[in-house]
Amino acid sequence: MRKGMLTVLGSFFALQFYFVRELLAAELLFGLSCIVLLVLSSLAYLIGSAGERGLGLAESAVRVIRDSARRGFSNLEINRKPFRLEEKIGSCDK
Repeated sequence: MRKGMLTVLGSFFALQFYFVRELLAAELLFGLSCIVLLVLSSLAYLIGSAGERGLGLAESAVRVIRDSARRGFSNLEINRKPFRLEEKIGSCDK
């Protein structure tokens, strides 16, 4: 009876050690998968932030170009000077 009881207790403790090892391995795998998801989500956030910042910079650059073009066009309308003077070009051909 004593030998059977020791065998049962020994197998019980061996199974407990096995289950503990399995649980630790599962927890490590879960932790690694969480770290991978954290890295991927951080990367997606950084790419999105960089894209938004790039759009903001592009918007300000387009505004500068737009304002410059408007000023140039308004100067053309105010001065009403043609780009080339027809008289000077025609007088060279004569």
